Amino acid sequence: MSDPSTASIVSTPGAHPTDSPPVTGGQPQTNEKPRGLLGDAWRDLRRKPLFWIASTLIVIFLLMAVFPALFAPGDAVNGSLSRSLDKASGDAWFGYDLQGRDVYARVIYGASASIQVAVLAVIGTLLVGGTMGIIAGYRGGWVDGLLSRIADVFFGLPFVLGAIVILTTFNGSGTSNTKFEITGLVTISLIVLSWPVVMRLMRSSVLATKEADYIVAARALGAGTGRIILKHLLPNCMAPLLVYGTIMVGSFIGAEATLSFLGVGLKSPVVSWGIMISDGKDFLRVAPGLVFFPAAFLVTAVLSFVMLGEAVREALDPKLR
Repeated sequence: MSDPSTASIVSTPGAHPTDSPPVTGGQPQTNEKPRGLLGDAWRDLRRKPLFWIASTLIVIFLLMAVFPALFAPGDAVNGSLSRSLDKASGDAWFGYDLQGRDVYARVIYGASASIQVAVLAVIGTLLVGGTMGIIAGYRGGWVDGLLSRIADVFFGLPFVLGAIVILTTFNGSGTSNTKFEITGLVTISLIVLSWPVVMRLMRSSVLATKEADYIVAARALGAGTGRIILKHLLPNCMAPLLVYGTIMVGSFIGAEATLSFLGVGLKSPVVSWGIMISDGKDFLRVAPGLVFFPAAFLVTAVLSFVMLGEAVREALDPKLR
C-alpha cells in the first residue's frame, strides 16, 4: 500500500527515477550543509569591499609591527646632527627629524609599539571584562550587584584623567622604567579603565541567553556550570565582544598616541607615533612632515580597525543583512 503523504515516482520509457533529484516539500535537495552564525557572517563579509580593504591595511600594519626591517632597513633610534631637519631624499623618504634620525624608519618602527599596546590591552580587557560579565550575568543576585557596582566605580572615572593619574604615579618624571615596564604600565592603565564596558556587554548577552531552551535542557541533563558556560553560553555571547574588540583596537591605538603626546604614555627609547607627533609639533612650520607622516599612519591604522569592526558588526547582526 502506498503512502498517500508521499508523492509517487512515475517511470516513463527511457527515464529512470535517478535522473532527477528527489524533492522534499517541492524543492530539490542539495548537499550544502547548514551554516551557523559565523558561517553566515563569513559569507557576507566576503562580499563586502570594505572588509577586504580594511583587512589588507590591517595585515600591512601587522607586518610592519612584527617585521619592521622588511619595510625600513634604516636606523630608527640613532641619528646624526649633521642631517638635522634635512629634506626628503632617496636615503630618507620622509626626511630627517631634529636629531637627524630617519623619519620614515621611525614611522615604520612606531607601528610596533602602538599596535602591540593596543592588541595586548584589548586582549586583557576582553579577558577581565568578559570573565566578570559572565559571572555577574550567570550567577545573578548579590554577586551581580557587587560586580556591577564595582564596574560603575571604574566606569565613572574619566578615561584621560584616570590614565594620567595612573601613569604619572608609576611612570612620571624621575622614574627609570625600562622599555618593557613602560609598555606594560600603559597597557595596564588601558585595561583598568576600559573593562567595565566589556563587562556590561557580556553581562547583557548572558542575561539574554541563559534562559534559552538549550541552556535549560543542558541544565536539566545535569551539565555543570563550567560546561554550560564554556560549551553553550560563551560561544553564543561572543559576537558583541568580537565587534567591540575589533573597534577597540583602533581606539586603543589612538588612546596610546594621545597619552604619549601628553608625555605620560610611552617614552624614549620607545618609538611610537604619539611620541613622534609630540616631538614634531614645535617644528610644524619648518618641517610639517614630522607631524604629518606619523599622523597619517595613525589615522589610517585607526580607521582600518574601525572599518573592519563595522563590517563584522553588519555581518553578525541579522537585522542589517
